Amino acid sequence: MSWIDAVGWAGSALLVFSLLQARVLRLRVLNTIACLVLVFFNAVIEVWPMVAMNIVLVIINVYFIVKLLREQHDDAVFQVIEVEEDDGYLSHFVRTHREEIGHFFPRFFDAVTTPDGAIDAREDRTAYLIASGDETVGAVVARDVGEGVAQIELDYVTPRYRDFTPGEFVYRKSGLFRDRGFTSVRTPPGMVAPYYEKLGFVPEGSTWRLDLNSGVPHSGPD
Repeated sequence: MSWIDAVGWAGSALLVFSLLQARVLRLRVLNTIACLVLVFFNAVIEVWPMVAMNIVLVIINVYFIVKLLREQHDDAVFQVIEVEEDDGYLSHFVRTHREEIGHFFPRFFDAVTTPDGAIDAREDRTAYLIASGDETVGAVVARDVGEGVAQIELDYVTPRYRDFTPGEFVYRKSGLFRDRGFTSVRTPPGMVAPYYEKLGFVPEGSTWRLDLNSGVPHSGPD
């Protein structure tokens, strides 16, 4: 096999691999790289229709990458909807993503849900769905543990939206917790692969904590 054949095979393999990605931004980036490799490969072997096609695909991908990056920090992209803890749709969402939720939040199903998978309703517990348009992209369950602390019990985002910033919107901009009188937010202990440092949380033992009185602007009333 010549080196140019190897380049062609590598580009084709990366193209296929890109289509297996659940994260939209990652898919677009990998697909763009694959198309650029194939532009080079097809130009060397002088298959000009394939060169033209891959150039067009690069342009399309770049357009959507720019669009996705602009939306990453756009408050208007996400909405937080409060629901009852035993809401049927919330229970369906949790059951649908049970495997991943159990991986990232090992204690969740033992401590928070009933045997049928519904969130155990308590007066000090609130639940929210995160939406983007008409698509549900995540769920947050929190409990008031006193002294102004909101204890997060679930903070899950679907793979498609993990390249975006719903967490930034929920914790830093929406006023979701501060408007309810909380002064800090604490994450559950033992969470796998937490991302909270990027949002301004600080480590506190086996958890992370965010001070809500740090002067960060939010969209709710003061």
